[in-house]
Amino acid sequence: MRNFIILFCIGTILTNCSDGDVIAIDLDFENTFQTCGELVFFKIKSDPPESLSIFIANRSIEDFIEYEFTDTDSVFVELVLPSLLVNLDGNTNKLNYRSYSTLPANPFCSDIPSSQLNITNDAAGTANISITTTLTEDDNDGIPSEFEDINGNGNLDDDDTDDDGVPNYLDDDDDGDNVKTINEFVNFDVDDNLLNALDTDMDGIPNYLDNDDDGDGIPTRNEENILPDLNPTNDISDPTIDPETGQSTPDYLNADINTTATVTPTKYRAHSIRQIYVITIDMTLLSIPQLSQDELFFGTLDDSSITNQTRSPKTIFN
Repeated sequence: MRNFIILFCIGTILTNCSDGDVIAIDLDFENTFQTCGELVFFKIKSDPPESLSIFIANRSIEDFIEYEFTDTDSVFVELVLPSLLVNLDGNTNKLNYRSYSTLPANPFCSDIPSSQLNITNDAAGTANISITTTLTEDDNDGIPSEFEDINGNGNLDDDDTDDDGVPNYLDDDDDGDNVKTINEFVNFDVDDNLLNALDTDMDGIPNYLDNDDDGDGIPTRNEENILPDLNPTNDISDPTIDPETGQSTPDYLNADINTTATVTPTKYRAHSIRQIYVITIDMTLLSIPQLSQDELFFGTLDDSSITNQTRSPKTIFN
């Protein structure tokens, strides 16, 4: 959990400037920002040493990266969540510019403010900001989403090879054989796409889309002759070492082993989905003393949170 700012309040008047100084402010920062506390967005640079920060009351970063799926949600590759509009009025929500004689260490994210806050200019301001969160999803199976349009109609929603209710681009086991796609040697290459994907039984269907990888007539998910744990990769009846791989061949890839497990699986494994949140902030009606510009792209959060969520497919095979 990010450290809360307890004693450091944006907008505090701690200035070493004399009343007669007039300093022209040029907000020439990188197009990224950081965050911590409840809730501070900030940008820092060392040449010259300056910071620009936003404080938003009664918010945390989790407010911008939480999205719960429901059965009624349409499937998406990229979703732009509704923007949050905030008025930085200088009272509840604050905007602050500071310059320093030397850049202090960690001026924003410590419980106790740095003793090196050699502030030469401290200017409070006002602005309207728009905070936009874009969420992209992927199943992290080694295949970019745009190449999981199996029927080629440009719609990723209707490509569900195993009919488990989760489309392929969000399904980390596209064929529903309980072997994750990323472990089925998809061999994706930008130039060759999926032409080099492994096809053990040479039936023209790559393993990651084939529910009977060795073509022995027994579905891969049923070839659990040793451990009925929804993972065919650890069921090896023949310990013979393959000289090419240096390993024994699991039953689901060994056409000579064609017995069905005594206890056959009746459900799919849960799927893990990668979610990437990108947060951007735009500022309008920007007003800071000695500043001429009234608009600013505050930037993109440079440590945008990446979280994984489990999506549950149908529990019973068709």
